[in-house]
Amino acid sequence: MNRSHRYPGCILFFLIAFGFAIPCSALDLEARKWNHIPLGSSFVGGGYAYTEADISVNPALLLEDVEMKLDTVAAKYIHAFEFLGKSARVDITQAYQEGRWKGLVDGVPEAIKRSGWSDTFVRFAVNLYGAPPLRGKEFGAYRAKTRNETIIGAGLAMRLPTGDYMDDKLINLGQNRYAFRPQIGVVHTRDKWTTEVTAEVAFYTDNDDFFNDKKLEQKPLLFTQAHFIRSLGPGEWVSLSLGYNYGGENTVDGDDKDNRNQNTGWALGYSYPITRQSGIKISYVKSRTEESTGLDTESLALGMVFSW
Repeated sequence: MNRSHRYPGCILFFLIAFGFAIPCSALDLEARKWNHIPLGSSFVGGGYAYTEADISVNPALLLEDVEMKLDTVAAKYIHAFEFLGKSARVDITQAYQEGRWKGLVDGVPEAIKRSGWSDTFVRFAVNLYGAPPLRGKEFGAYRAKTRNETIIGAGLAMRLPTGDYMDDKLINLGQNRYAFRPQIGVVHTRDKWTTEVTAEVAFYTDNDDFFNDKKLEQKPLLFTQAHFIRSLGPGEWVSLSLGYNYGGENTVDGDDKDNRNQNTGWALGYSYPITRQSGIKISYVKSRTEESTGLDTESLALGMVFSW
């Protein structure tokens, strides 16, 4: 089950307001990641997500009917600032997870459980075109008069190896390696409709303490996603998201595992403001593998955010 060590980090988790999400090595359908935010503002959010997955593995491994159930509680902090005359933001996300895996090993039922901290995620993004750096009343006046807008942004998301990891276990909540994901995004808004497209590539460092003192390497993984968002009122919106990824084959001690990732997925989200400084969001996410090995997932998440 040489791919399963990555699955706990692949929770498709959404928080509220700006589409907060935990980046992962599978599909990461996060809407509104290039949203225009007033300079100096901060956001803190928390939420819960439940995920179920059916995992397909190579029949030669004598594993069958592998299933996963994962509970995630996460917190996220966002701060907006000016960078080289442009509007920018930094995101920090940390989650605590509890996962359960069960299946048949050579025809015999087996089950394991893991709980602990996941890896920490950090993202820096800057809007290169559109979304001018504004504060307070200037920001409010600009948003009130702007009905049509195009934003082009660039960012870098990083996964830090801070999560729980045991080198004598095949399934872990942390990955014990870094991941770097340069991103580019385009957003176009016309009246109440917004279309957002993001492309990125994930690059992974090696895990030199993989299971049984082995070395794990992974090739780059390409991500694309599109989001269609309908504004229903101030702070209230619904979204439909589509995503696809490809690549990311693993090598263990020089042995190519021929386990290319190819996943498709979609998500529905709804955000509702409680006050001017707080709101909630609920999301449903579904993904499936297009390869003979991989995982099919369903996730339901509820989150809340506060701003100041």
